[in-house]
Amino acid sequence: GGKDRRSGLILTIPLCLEQTSMDELSVTLDYLLSIPSEKCKARGFTVIVDGRKSQWNVVKTVVLMLQNVVPAEVSLVCVVKPDEFWDKKVTHFCFWKEKDRLGFEVILVSANKLTRYIEPCQLTEDFGGTLTYDHMDWLNKRLVFEKFTKESTSLLDELALINNGSDKGTQQEKERSIDLNFLPSVDPETVLQTGHELLSELQQRRFNGSDGGVSWSPMDDELLAQPQVMKLLDSLREQYTRYQEVCRQRSKRTQLEEIQQKVMQVVTWLEGPGSEQLRTQWGIGDSIRASQALQQKHEEIESQHSEWFAVYVELNQQIAALLNAGDEEDLVELKALQQQLSDVCYRQASQLEFRQNLLQAALEFHSVAQDLSQQLDGLLGMLCVDVAPADGASIQQTLKLLEEKLKSVDLGLQGLREKGQSLLDQISNQASWAYGKDVTIENKENVDHIQGVMEDMQLRKQRCEDMVDVRRLKMLQMVQLFKCEEDAAQAVEWLSELLDALLKTHIRLGDDTQETKVLLEKHRKFVDVAQSTYDYGRQLLQATVVLCQSLRCTSRSSGDTLPRLNRVWKQFTITSEERVHRLETAVAFHSSAEKILQECPEQPEAFNEMEQFDEIEAVGKSLLDRLTVPVVYPDGSEQYFGSPSDMASAAEHIREKMKLVSLKKQQLRQPEATTPES
Repeated sequence: GGKDRRSGLILTIPLCLEQTSMDELSVTLDYLLSIPSEKCKARGFTVIVDGRKSQWNVVKTVVLMLQNVVPAEVSLVCVVKPDEFWDKKVTHFCFWKEKDRLGFEVILVSANKLTRYIEPCQLTEDFGGTLTYDHMDWLNKRLVFEKFTKESTSLLDELALINNGSDKGTQQEKERSIDLNFLPSVDPETVLQTGHELLSELQQRRFNGSDGGVSWSPMDDELLAQPQVMKLLDSLREQYTRYQEVCRQRSKRTQLEEIQQKVMQVVTWLEGPGSEQLRTQWGIGDSIRASQALQQKHEEIESQHSEWFAVYVELNQQIAALLNAGDEEDLVELKALQQQLSDVCYRQASQLEFRQNLLQAALEFHSVAQDLSQQLDGLLGMLCVDVAPADGASIQQTLKLLEEKLKSVDLGLQGLREKGQSLLDQISNQASWAYGKDVTIENKENVDHIQGVMEDMQLRKQRCEDMVDVRRLKMLQMVQLFKCEEDAAQAVEWLSELLDALLKTHIRLGDDTQETKVLLEKHRKFVDVAQSTYDYGRQLLQATVVLCQSLRCTSRSSGDTLPRLNRVWKQFTITSEERVHRLETAVAFHSSAEKILQECPEQPEAFNEMEQFDEIEAVGKSLLDRLTVPVVYPDGSEQYFGSPSDMASAAEHIREKMKLVSLKKQQLRQPEATTPES
C-alpha cells in the first residue's frame, strides 16, 4: 500500500529461512502485478526484497527473476541485507554493474537506512516505518473481492442468457429451456448481499482511521476495486430485476396454463361423465321406496359434482385475483375462461337442482298416493264389514265416521291431483333441459304412470262412494228400524201405563146417574186414547217388518214386542169392558133408584108394582157382587180395580142408596097395611 517518491507502488517480497519456490513466487508476482491499473503500472514499482532471514543465493535468484517477470515496471530494487552481510559474495556479483543488463537499479541497504530511499510513512513497521498494514485483512478482503467478482460475472452471464432468451426466444424455446434458465448456479440475492457488504467495507476503510487512530489512505487496488464492485452491483441489479420480471411473467404464464388445464378438466368432466350421469337418471320411481332410492343415487351424483364445484370456486378466485392484477394481455383470455367455466358449472348445477326438485315432487306425490290408498283400503274394509250395531246411536256414530272418512278421501284425492299436476308441469319443463338427449319417451312413461295412479285412485274412490251410498241407505233404514222398534216398545209401555191407570185410578162409580154417565163418557175417551196407542204400535211393528224385509234381517225386538202389545191390549180390553159393564150397571142402578126415590107418595099408582124395588135391589146386589170380583185375563192372572178400601168406599155409596130404596119401599108398604085394618 505504500508509494515511493515517484508515486510508484512499493512491492515488498519477504524471504524466509525455508526454501522458497520460485514458481510459486513467480505466480504470486504475476497476480499482484495484475491488480494495479495501467496508470499505476506506468509510474513503475519499487521492490523491497527483505533478505534478512534468507540466503544470498536466494536473494540473487529473486532479483534475477524480477528481470523476467516485471523488467519494464521495476524502477528500483532495494535488497535489505542482514546485519551480518554477505561480504565475499558481494565481490563476486555487483548489482550496480549489472544495471543495464537487468533493466533496473539494485541497491543493498540495511533496514535502518531504507528511509533514505523511501519515506517512513510509506514503510511498514518491519522496516522502521509508520504505515499501518494487516496482510491477513488485505488477503481476506481480496479473497472476498475475487469470489464476488467471479460469482457476479458468472451470474451476469447466466442472467443475461436467461433474460435474452426470454426476450428473443419463441414460446417453444422458452418451454424447452425452462429448467435450465430458471436455475442460476448461485443465488442472486446472496451474491448481491456479498457485494453490498464488500462495498460497504471498502467505503468504510476509506474514511475511518486505523485502530490506533492514525489516518490511513486505502491502497490503489482497493480504490480500484470500489468502482468495479459498484459496476458489478449495478449490472447485477439490472439483470436481476429483469430476471425477476421474467420469472414473474413465466410464473404468471405457468399459473395461467395451470388454470387453463384445471378449467378444461372441470369442463370436460361436467360435460362428459357428469352430464352422462344425469342422462341416465330420468325416472321418478313408482313408489316411495323407489323415489327414495333415486334420491339416494342423486345425492351420490351431487357429492361427486360437489368436488368439482369446489375446484370451480377455487379457480374462480384465482381468475379473479389475476383479473385484479390488471395485465392487459391476459384479460381477454382470463375472462373467456371464467365465462366458460361459469356457464358450464351453472348449467350443471341448475340441472342437478331441477332433478332434485323433480325427485322431491315425485316423492311427495307417491307419499300422498300411498296415504290415499291406505285411506281407501280402510274405507273399503269398513264397508265390507256387515253392520251389526246395538242401537240407533251407534249407527249414527258409524254413519258419521263413514262420512268423515269419505270426506278425508275427497281431500286426499284433491291433494293427489294437485301434487300430480305439479309433477306433470315439472316433467313438461324437463324437455327444455333435455340433458343433451331426447327425453320424450322417458317423459311419456313418467306421465303415463302419474296419470295412471290418479285415474286408479279416482276409480277406487268412485267405487267407495257407490258403496258408501248403499251403506248410507242401509244404515238410515236401520236407524229407522231401531226407531220404529223403540217407538213400538214405547207404545207398549204407554198402553201398559194406561192399563195400570185404569186399574188403579178408574175406580169410582159415581154418586148419581149424572156423575156416572160423565165417568162413562170419560172412560170411552180413555179407551179411544188406548186404541190410538195400540194402533200406533201396530203400525210401527208393521213398518219394522217391512224394513226387516228390505234389510234382509230379523228384527231383534219385533217378535217380542208384538205379543206384548197384543197381550197388554187384550188385558186392557178385558179391563175396559169390565169397567164399562160396571159403569153401565151403576147408571141403571142410580137411574132406577133415583126414579123411585123422587116419586111422590100421593101417587100410589106408581108403586103398584113392587117388582121395581126388587129389580133395583137385584141390580144393586149384582153391582156390589161385581165390585168384589177380580178381572180375569186369558193367561189366568187376576187384577182388582183399586185397593180394597177404594172398593169398600164405592160399595158404601151403593149400599146407602140401596138403604134409601129399601126405606122407601117400607114407607109405601105401611099405608097398604093400615087400609085393611081400617
